[in-house]
Amino acid sequence: MTYIADRKDNGQKDFSTLIEQARHCAPPTELETGSLVGGFAHHQVTALADNVVQAVKSGAIRRFVVMAGCDGRSPKRNYFTGVAETLPKDTVILTAGCAKYRYNKLDLGDIDGIPRVLDAGQCNDSYSLAMIALKLKEAFELEDINDLPLSFDIAWYEQKAVAVLLGLLHLGVKGLRLGPTLPAFLSPNVAKVLVENFNIKPTGEVQADVEAMMAGN
Repeated sequence: MTYIADRKDNGQKDFSTLIEQARHCAPPTELETGSLVGGFAHHQVTALADNVVQAVKSGAIRRFVVMAGCDGRSPKRNYFTGVAETLPKDTVILTAGCAKYRYNKLDLGDIDGIPRVLDAGQCNDSYSLAMIALKLKEAFELEDINDLPLSFDIAWYEQKAVAVLLGLLHLGVKGLRLGPTLPAFLSPNVAKVLVENFNIKPTGEVQADVEAMMAGN
């Protein structure tokens, strides 16, 4: 076993042994092919706001579901894949963050040319999802963001998601689901405050959660 630990006098490590070994290894093989459509940050969606609003008013889009945040690689964490597959075909998923890799390869189709998965980017781009929600609130002339046909099903895995959660709470979002595991900082007292003031709830069984979201709960 060769370790690359020691540094030279200039502070740099010598990776020549590793590089030489890599040259003798077989090249990587392609695991899959295909393409994904992204780039649906708030500027792009805002430019199409009239089309989106019309699709909602006509009934073509019944509900938006924000499925953003961070998720793990364990095959057992397949909750969000199940939700995406179970949501009715008249729903649109707004996403950002690595949780989208649970379902962004699924063939979910589109609604009148609007993809059913609108991918704003990575976790840092969750800002765009909030801006889209606020723009829809303005377009429908609503006083409360919670009056939108919009549900929040947020993936929790790493601490960066704290900023996303706090941002949603600051906007007054209520009734969002969080899971499939809950944050370690949710002590009984903190959980009590969030439940009483924001109606935060843990994710549950896929079918039951989808039915509740479609009913606005």
